[in-house]
Amino acid sequence: MVLFFTSTAYESPVTLYMGRDKVENEDLIKYAWPQDVWFHVDKLSSAHVYLRLPETMTWDTIPEPLLTDCAQLVKANSIEGNKRDNLTIIYTPGDNLKKTGDMAVGQVSFHSDKRVKRVYIPKRENAIVNRLNKTKNERVVDHEAERIERIKAENAVKRAAAAQKRKADAELAKAREAEKAARSYDSLFSGEVDDDDDDDAPKTRKSVREMEEDFM
Repeated sequence: MVLFFTSTAYESPVTLYMGRDKVENEDLIKYAWPQDVWFHVDKLSSAHVYLRLPETMTWDTIPEPLLTDCAQLVKANSIEGNKRDNLTIIYTPGDNLKKTGDMAVGQVSFHSDKRVKRVYIPKRENAIVNRLNKTKNERVVDHEAERIERIKAENAVKRAAAAQKRKADAELAKAREAEKAARSYDSLFSGEVDDDDDDDAPKTRKSVREMEEDFM
């Protein structure tokens, strides 16, 4: 079972979720989306809380109010951490989580420590925790089915973007060819010619109409 919450700290509602127990956390580690950011109390046992990033946000530009919501939810779901003040919460993109066969259930490490950030929480803020808990709902999730649907949707977006790029490239190439043809035509009729064979006679430019008549 997965617990879902909705944060309204951002300009639009954002989904937070976590596993009910360490066994469920294993699946969340395995199936975390590229758009998910993982939160945990530093150096203490706690729930694994995930933030699903909106399309307009990156993991290192999470607004402070939303970051606080995530951190407070993690703290509230840590048996020991919930009793303490002055906690540090760590967070990192879901694809930075590293799981090896010798790790205990629910335990993780990181591919790169440089992609781990920290947020300081001085104390529990009941107003935030209560607001989030009012949005809580629990449901069974078919992680593999969700993964397949997500990949299908992402591939559809990529195909649409690729088709749009091909169309734009073709239109640009067509415009360049037209511009090239126009320059070639202009240069054909832009040269200066003599009106007669007398070198001392004044030289004038023939009009396009006159030159066209010459070719008739």
